[in-house]
Amino acid sequence: MTENPQESRKRAIRRSIVLLIVVALFAGAVITVRRAGRWLVREDLLSHADVIIVLSGGIPYRAKAAAELFRLGYGPEVWVSKPESPAAEMQQLGIHYIGEEDYNRDILIRQGVTESAVHILPETIVNTQEELEEIAREMRRTGKTRAIIVTSPQHTRRVKAIWNRVAGGDLRLLVRVATEDPFDADQWWSNTRDVFAVVREYMGLVNAWAGLPVRPHAQ
Repeated sequence: MTENPQESRKRAIRRSIVLLIVVALFAGAVITVRRAGRWLVREDLLSHADVIIVLSGGIPYRAKAAAELFRLGYGPEVWVSKPESPAAEMQQLGIHYIGEEDYNRDILIRQGVTESAVHILPETIVNTQEELEEIAREMRRTGKTRAIIVTSPQHTRRVKAIWNRVAGGDLRLLVRVATEDPFDADQWWSNTRDVFAVVREYMGLVNAWAGLPVRPHAQ
């Protein structure tokens, strides 16, 4: 039985529409994926602050960027956080362990920050949430209201989101990028380091948007 020409045209049109929708969805997905790394980067305009803060991780890039801000006069002090480390276990083995905070302090001093201006925060932290909570407490304790935090590019948006959850409206945070950090926001899918970084940041953002239900592990 010969198919009606009109029905054939309708079927061809439907197939074309479906194909166009599939292509459009695929193109949209590709564009979204390509922009996923760039969207994570959120940097504030620079202005003078009471303190410049080096978030843990990203050695030596974050400390170097913080030192540059100090040299340019954007803050009179630089704070360094103290991440969880195997120092106690290494001590039991008779091995002296140098923590990340010590390396960051040495980098800052080598990069022109006066030794008296470098302060290591007292509490040990296990993740960004605890880190920002301690920074907020220390700012209130010392009467500081404005801080510049230096971190890796992909980490900036999550830092801002968590800060808005834990710090309150009386403390002002400016987030700045460690410009030498090797993260490639435009081609993040091209290496495993950046892929893992992007996935981790989006998971962290979901946790922040949900009100931080996933808590840091016990120390």
